[in-house]
Amino acid sequence: MIKMKNSKILSLTLALFSAVSIGFTACGGDDDNRDMMPPVISDEGITANPVNCQVYQRGEVIAFHYIFSDNQELGNYTIEIHSNFDHHSHSTEGDHDGENECDDDHDGGGHHDGDVDDHNEGQAWNKTFSFTIPSGLTRFEARQDLQIPADAKPGDYHFMIRLTDRTGWQQLKAVAIKIEE
Repeated sequence: MIKMKNSKILSLTLALFSAVSIGFTACGGDDDNRDMMPPVISDEGITANPVNCQVYQRGEVIAFHYIFSDNQELGNYTIEIHSNFDHHSHSTEGDHDGENECDDDHDGGGHHDGDVDDHNEGQAWNKTFSFTIPSGLTRFEARQDLQIPADAKPGDYHFMIRLTDRTGWQQLKAVAIKIEE
């Protein structure tokens, strides 16, 4: 009877070990299909817009245009526009000094003192736009016309593109733009 109990215990142990081993093997096979790469925001083969240091007028349209790609499937993208009156940086343009800001050639003074000109009328343009990319695509040519408010406060802004693929990987591109009266 002791032999039979040991035999049953050994059989149950082997069965449990086999089940666990099969489970680990099945999970390990998924590594080939898991998405381990972020999507790409590109200007290859197109005239991208906006680009760093581009100048716009109040009330003008920004004709957004970029190419998005992913190794498996794209998901969605957002465009965030926010004031950069304090001259902070998001550093995605690959400049060696970590800044993606532009020379202030357009105000005639060529200075960045970080102060907001209180004499300019209007409100800072801080806006987020969200877009879904059609299912199943690994490449998408994104185009959107974004109207700058006629009362947007002139000054420096960041135009940020955040691209997300279906598995949640993200890519960020930030460019500095300027809005003038």
